[in-house]
Amino acid sequence: MSSPSPTTASDLSTPFLGVEQSARGFTWKDRLAPHQQTIGVAIAQHNNIPEILGRVMASRGASVENSESFLDPSLRDLMPDPHTLQDMEKGATRIARAISDKENIAVFGDYDVDGGTSSALMTRFFAAHDLTNRTYIPDRMKEGYGPNENAIKSLMADGATLVITVDCGISSYQALEVANGTATDVVIIDHHQAEPVLPDVHAVINPNRQDDLSGQGHLCAAGVVFLVMVDIVRILRKQGWYDKNTPAPNLLQWLDLVALATVCDVVPLTGLNRAYVIKGLQVMHNRQNLGLRTLFDVASVNSEPNPYHLGFILGPRINAGGRIGNPGLGAQLLSTNDEKQAQTIALQLDSLNKQRRDMEADMVEEAVSQAERILEEDPDLAMLVVASTDWHKGLVGLVASRLTERFRRPTLAISWTGENEEGTGSARSIAGVDLGAAVRAAMKAHVIIKGGGHAMAAGLTLKEEQFEALKAFLQMEVGAAARGARAAPVLEIDGALTARAATFDFVDLLEKAGPYGSENPQPRFVFPSHSCKNPQIVGTVHVRCSIVAGDNSRLDAIAFRAADTDLGRTLLESNGMPLHIAGQIKRSTWNGREKIEVIIDDVADPRKQNK
Repeated sequence: MSSPSPTTASDLSTPFLGVEQSARGFTWKDRLAPHQQTIGVAIAQHNNIPEILGRVMASRGASVENSESFLDPSLRDLMPDPHTLQDMEKGATRIARAISDKENIAVFGDYDVDGGTSSALMTRFFAAHDLTNRTYIPDRMKEGYGPNENAIKSLMADGATLVITVDCGISSYQALEVANGTATDVVIIDHHQAEPVLPDVHAVINPNRQDDLSGQGHLCAAGVVFLVMVDIVRILRKQGWYDKNTPAPNLLQWLDLVALATVCDVVPLTGLNRAYVIKGLQVMHNRQNLGLRTLFDVASVNSEPNPYHLGFILGPRINAGGRIGNPGLGAQLLSTNDEKQAQTIALQLDSLNKQRRDMEADMVEEAVSQAERILEEDPDLAMLVVASTDWHKGLVGLVASRLTERFRRPTLAISWTGENEEGTGSARSIAGVDLGAAVRAAMKAHVIIKGGGHAMAAGLTLKEEQFEALKAFLQMEVGAAARGARAAPVLEIDGALTARAATFDFVDLLEKAGPYGSENPQPRFVFPSHSCKNPQIVGTVHVRCSIVAGDNSRLDAIAFRAADTDLGRTLLESNGMPLHIAGQIKRSTWNGREKIEVIIDDVADPRKQNK
């Protein structure tokens, strides 16, 4: 996406354009390491493509041997045998039996995009087999994340003989134990990091369980669900369940949902995930899913869908239901075939998203003030921890993201609810700091009640009396890694361009190596010695300007959330003096007119750099 992804790589080449200290404090480095230079040229020659595209591909791990599949990833080639995942055969067979016997099935999902799409995938899959399942999405405010005993008992009381958890369940030991010894089986489909000891259930399908050797740990939950559906169809086909009157469902029709979850859950866009997104965007272009189509219309998006639309248009609206509204709205929207219901839910989610933006802005303002006071007392602090009794706990993850981006260090934001003197916290990390491991260690040290997550994001619950102990524990746990990651911050650059060279054809060329996202970053180019003309603050926090080359060619540009930062101040005070401007180029539409725009990530004064 548009946010820079700084790394720490002291062994890279000399600073790009000599920039050792940018406005944001970064050293600029060529993303293509010296040993990859010849690979980039070879890729270009092998595929008869421009060298710049070969360079972009090489710097993202492509080789000459896999370059053709990189340019055109195939699900058939990249999808593993589902049985390489631990417990897949056991879990898929149990679900296939539930379909054959028309059992009462319940799906327990998470309240974010990945959980909502995973739940919708299951609902559509069962509907294709003439089954109606119950979907249960917990209330973030009242129930928290994942299965809880009361919810599982209510599903059992309603007659569920099979409960399938999606995007959750891997750490819900006590909640899922209530089904043991009963007529209800539980199958977990998850992707979060797991402890060595797993919940005692019928099957645990999770490529991130520690004994899983499938190599699919980069998948989001919806990506795992898709593999489960593939295996169930295979099992039912072997059993002769399908015939000309009951054909097997075309699973490819639901790849739009898998693509949405893959982008929004910020999992690596490599391997199978790239294929999921590319093929899913093609399905999304046909606007077959009523809920997605309606949400696009409500958001006034009528252009070709791309990862930006998924991550910044659809995703926030679907998430808004789980954050501050009805947690089940996303799953309902993505699984409905009722036009009236789709319109009602889409409008509701759009309204909730606007409320979420306003609430988030107020929370971030307070959090930034807290962070600045904390860092004034201890500028070398490894990790920021901020908290408030006034924050909505559904939005603390967004607050943590904003502070991590602004202060370049891991951040935990906590909402004190006043209920049982407990707080709900969400944390975001920087490259090189595993927050998921830190939170699991905090659980073992009994400085939180519960928690879990990924390397880059985690969530937790704690009691008020644990607050000081948790802060001290996290500083010790992540201190060395965080300080090392911040010691030599690097902004990676893919090459230099002039404003005149940033054309529609060039953007089309770059898209051949996309879609871009986590671990397949959007290309970033430097516009050397370009002037910043007519800089102005827009929307109170962004800085918009034109960047102009020496030949007077120009491009519109914007630096998001930069108005009160060193980056924004440099742009606003540049007075037309030449700057090295680093950013990403994209195609945008305004008032029906297409244009190329630069998303500014950083700037540097050429006069202050080494030559």
